[in-house]
Parts: sequence; structure tokens; C-alpha cells
Amino acid sequence: MNGRMVARLWNRDASVFAAASDPAVRAAIEHRLGWLDAPAAMRAHLDEITSVTRQVQANGFTALCLLGMGGSSLCAEVLRQTLAPAAMRTHVHVLDTTDERAIGRVSASLTPATTLFVVASKSGSTIEVTALEAHFRQWVADAGIAIPGRHFIAITDPDTSLGAHATAHGYRHTFINPADIGGRFSALSLFGLVPAALMGIDPASLLESAETMVGACRLEGDDADENAGVVLGEFMATQAKAGRDKLTVLLPDSMAALGLWIEQLVAESTGKLGTGVLPIVDEPAAADFAEYGKDRAFVLVADPAAPTAVSRRQALAAAGHPVLHLQSTPAHLGAEFFRWEFATAIAGILLNVNPFDEPNVRDAKSRTQALLSRGEPLPVDPPLVERHGVLGRSHRPDGVNRAGGFVAILDYMPQDSGRHAAVARVRAAIRRRTKAATTYGVGPRYLHSTGQFHKGGTNAGLFLLLTADDAAQTAVPGADYTFSRLKHAQALGDYEALCANGRHVVHMHVADAHADFSAALERLITQAMER
Repeated sequence: MNGRMVARLWNRDASVFAAASDPAVRAAIEHRLGWLDAPAAMRAHLDEITSVTRQVQANGFTALCLLGMGGSSLCAEVLRQTLAPAAMRTHVHVLDTTDERAIGRVSASLTPATTLFVVASKSGSTIEVTALEAHFRQWVADAGIAIPGRHFIAITDPDTSLGAHATAHGYRHTFINPADIGGRFSALSLFGLVPAALMGIDPASLLESAETMVGACRLEGDDADENAGVVLGEFMATQAKAGRDKLTVLLPDSMAALGLWIEQLVAESTGKLGTGVLPIVDEPAAADFAEYGKDRAFVLVADPAAPTAVSRRQALAAAGHPVLHLQSTPAHLGAEFFRWEFATAIAGILLNVNPFDEPNVRDAKSRTQALLSRGEPLPVDPPLVERHGVLGRSHRPDGVNRAGGFVAILDYMPQDSGRHAAVARVRAAIRRRTKAATTYGVGPRYLHSTGQFHKGGTNAGLFLLLTADDAAQTAVPGADYTFSRLKHAQALGDYEALCANGRHVVHMHVADAHADFSAALERLITQAMER
């Protein structure tokens, strides 16, 4: 890579991105580069974060529930699983779903008087966050708490509807994030640092770790080949151009949660204009590396002291797979946030895409809103047809590229405790049978993550959309729909968006509100793969 490109990126020269030949796009990119300076700039906010955290502790709050989606929630979930003190993890919940079972399960585990809610939304109008906030504010009020807003903190951009709402309802505090930091690049901003502090993680340590990586990503000119972000970004883009666009990220157990954050950052940033890098995360490891197809490249993240990492890298290379080994530990999580952000921007430059927009995400959102406004029942077109005892429909257009194909499991069924194991089994089975890479997305979370790649990236996927009847029907306060109806509208809206973009989609539905949904998931995917 031309070392001058590094200097131009650091100087916020948006013209380094090919898409910026359009003046409007260039202006938009210039307004999305604040993440470059966040590790240093955010130090000015540490006193505010510390003060609010101490007030929260002094007022007897012992549980934390963050309401957010996409970039506003995934970093917090990584922090909860990776760095939060063990004694605190069971008292922290990150709720990024419209699934009624999940909402009910979290509600049952909380005590209104001692729970603090963090409402995180960059735009301030994210439909899922708005619905969750209304539900839990009513829940707190129903518990007899005189000023429910004192149990809420907001994190948002300047001049959003959430900011005005927080003021009107007497929120304990509102954190205003810099407007020039996009959601998926916001880990080292207030969207990551505030939850970190409330979980008992020192936000200053995250910034300190990140600043060491900033130095490693500033190398340019003759030293650009040593630039940590450039090395990773070039690897991603070069392998994608060579047909190895399934970036399989292998993480140690201690950092496993980082995968979901990487997935969103890379897929949503690069998956557009018919190209992109599709991260494969949380996939069961293969005992036989011959199961992996030739459309894969591997990033192996491991402690340098781990001998198994070296042998694994050597075995993957011996099987003919490109491997990049990144040395890291949980203590360097702040550095990894910045490394992957910088690398993703570099990949965007090399793939000639704008890594800071998400045009197809907006499409799915607008389709959901249109469905919600059409009343009951939600229209299903084409209608579901029963086959072998299962309701389903499919859209199989011409022009889908079968070479380098992948299977995306899009799960809108009610969540249960056996789901993780069931998904692992079906993903391993698909790989053994077809060598295809698989991704797993829980709806509606994935709409704010891989959803952009699904519609805008390489048209090589088979999308298995799974829905079910839901026994629970909890009304969203202030709206004319329930959480179940909202989730179902999101699933149907995504089906429409996938079809409109010429994707191969199979939609299967379980018409039993009391089914064993983990068992149903395995059965449905098996049947769908046989179609």
C-alpha cells in the first residue's frame, strides 16, 4: 500500500476513499472520521464519566441494563464478557432484541428500585431502542417509583430526539457523544467508555491501550509495512480480491465475544457495491482443516505465549489457507478496537467502497415501518405454503454466484437456552457436507450488523430466514403494536429487502407458539438445505 495513503487518512483527507469523488459523499466521510482521534480526545470526558459513576454507586444501583442496537450495544457486550469483574457480570445485561422471551427473562431478573438503564442510540430514534425504553420506563413506573427517569441515563449525539426525551422525562444524566464518530466505530467513544465505567472497568485503561495502537497505526512511508492496521487491512482486502472473502476469525475463549463486534464493523463497512469482506465468527472449529473451502482467509488472534496458536497457524498454512497471526490478550482490548477500526478503513480504501455508510440497512428499516403501518395481519407475499409439515416460501433468482457461496442463518424464533448448541451443530454439519462458510444472525440484531453485507455484498449467499408464532404479546407503550409484531415485521421486511436485491432466500415458519425452538431450528435448516 502507498504509505502516503496512511498520512492522508490521518490528515482526514476524505479523497483517499474512491467513493469520495462525489462532493456529497466526501463531506459525509469527513464527518465520520472522529474515531481517529477518540483515544486521546475522550480523556476530556473521563471526569464526567467518573462523577456520574460515583453518583450511581452512591444511590444504591446494583444492576445495569443497557438498551441499544448495533454499534451502541455490541462493544458493551464485549466489555461485559471480557473485562467486567466476575462478580459484576451477572448484574449487567445488554438488551439488543425485540424478542419477548429475552425481554421477559431480563425483566424477571431485575429489581426496579436498584436497576439503572442506559439508553444508547446515536441517532436517538432507533425503533428497537425506543420500544425498549418505553417498556422499561413503564415497568419502573408501575413499581411505584415516583420519577422513573432517575433510573435512566442516555448516550446519544447532539440534538437528537433521545436527548430531548431524556430532558423531558428527568433522566439522571445525558452523555453527548461527538457527532463525527459513526456507530460501529464508536467503541472508544462514550458509547463504550460509559458502560465500561458502570461495569467496574477503568475507561482510562481502555484509552491507554488504544493509544499504544494509535502509534502502531501511524507508521507511514518506508515504515508502512510495519503499520499494524495497514497489515490487517491489506490482508483483508487482498484476500477478498483473490476470492478469499470469508474472513474466518479465530479467537481465544477469553476474547470470544470480540467476534460479534468485529463481524459488525467489517461486514457493515465493506459489504456494498457487490464486494466486501464477510467475517466468519463463533463458528465451531474443524478438526480436519480440509473441511474449509478455498474461499477462506484466517485471522488467528492469540496470546503470544500460547503454543497451540503456533501449531494451529502452521497446520492452516500447510492446508493451503492464508493466515495472519495477531498477538493479543484481553488486557489489550482497547488496542484491538482501534486496530480493527483502522484496518477496516484501510480495507475500504483498497476495495474502493465507502466504509462509513450503510445504504441497505436503511432499506430494511423503511420496509419494516411500511409493514407496521399496514395493520393486522402482517402481509406475507408470496404466502407460506405447507410442505412436509412445515410452512415455507422461497425466492431463487437467476444471477446468484454459486462459487464461493455461504449460508446465512437468520433466526427470528423465540430464544431458548439450547440455541447456542443447536446452532453449533448445524453450522458444523453444513461445513462438513458442503465446505460452505456459515454465519448466524439473531434477528433483529443482525440487521444492524451483517445485514448490510447480506444485501450489498457479494451475491453468493443462501439465506435461511426462520420465524415462528410467539405466545407472548407484550404491547409497546405508546405504539399500536406488540414486541412480537415488531419482530415479525422486521423479519418480513428483511425478506423483502433480500429479494429486492436478488438474493436466494428460503423462509420457513414454525406455527407453534410452544415448540422446542432449538430442535425446530435444526429440523428447519436440514429441510431447507435439501430444497
